[in-house]
Amino acid sequence: MTSKRVYNFSAGPSMLPLEVLEKAGSEITNYRGSGMSVMEMSHRSKVFLEIFEEVKADVKRILKVPDNYHILFLQGGASLQFAMAPMNLISKTGKADYAITGNFSKLAYKEGIKYGTCNIAATTEASGHTYIPSQSELKLDKDASYFYYCANNTIYGTEWKYIPDTGDVPIVCDMSSNIISKPVDVSKYGIIFAGAQKNMAPAGVTLVIVRDDLLGMELPYTPIMMSYKTMVEKDSMHNTPPCYNIYMLGLVLKWIDSKGGLEGMEKIRTERAKILYDFLEESKLFKSPVRPDSRSDMNIPFITGDEALDKQFIKEAEAHGFVNLAGHRTVGGMRASIYNAMPIEGVKALVEFMKEFERKNK
Repeated sequence: MTSKRVYNFSAGPSMLPLEVLEKAGSEITNYRGSGMSVMEMSHRSKVFLEIFEEVKADVKRILKVPDNYHILFLQGGASLQFAMAPMNLISKTGKADYAITGNFSKLAYKEGIKYGTCNIAATTEASGHTYIPSQSELKLDKDASYFYYCANNTIYGTEWKYIPDTGDVPIVCDMSSNIISKPVDVSKYGIIFAGAQKNMAPAGVTLVIVRDDLLGMELPYTPIMMSYKTMVEKDSMHNTPPCYNIYMLGLVLKWIDSKGGLEGMEKIRTERAKILYDFLEESKLFKSPVRPDSRSDMNIPFITGDEALDKQFIKEAEAHGFVNLAGHRTVGGMRASIYNAMPIEGVKALVEFMKEFERKNK
């Protein structure tokens, strides 16, 4: 077992800020003199409700959530939202638009077609999902109940650099892998959702931000636990919420404040990604398979072009403390996931290791 912390490039669950882990550790058996862990508290207790309200207020403040939106802390991950969104929205016209730019948007589309007619507004599948479609490439239906896209594609390393213009059609966006890494105009969206385990907290809580006017249209057979309206009315507490993960999200949000808020996080993420992309551009061994204008600042896939050499690199990297660099099983190669908690020093150290590996394997 390693005696020191490694640089964890996992796509999720991902690394958390060390300061957050140390703070949680100091409170794990006795939260602020309560005599118990947050894990042990009743979600109806005064102590936990104070945590809950503070975290919700911090989400609203940091993301600048307008007053006509509700903030929910749900369970089931982003994957449950693949069904929850159409169940709650598609009844308006029976139709929806989907942009398929990776694995998770395709899974969402497959869920959506169970509940209505889903038009593929754009797909990048033929290219191996190496780019993001432009606005002019989107085939939009003005009668769609909503337009769906995934803001950042963890497997393929692409990221939307713009918010699609869909007219009066509400946008549903999966922001699981780039939320709270940069400012976002929440008012442009109908629903934003994100699994926590990449940028926000341990796996187990899903942040959902939903606009007022999209409540109360759920299909008649929608389970009560999957009704946005019910969850809003019950303030995420129709059942016991993921209490400890909400608490952890609160600690991460405080850490983001200490880094200059979302503007500070955007500056760091841009610098972090530039270090790795600049090296990939000059490298004779490693290359990025993604079109430059669509490259993600969160997930950076790269390859040597030699599968055996890729495997050798991954093995040697792990021995040097750079872990979880293997690409997704469907694409192979390597992938460095550099979410908010990855320090710039970690990316610099990885690049130095890559340079040395390249020198030895010319």
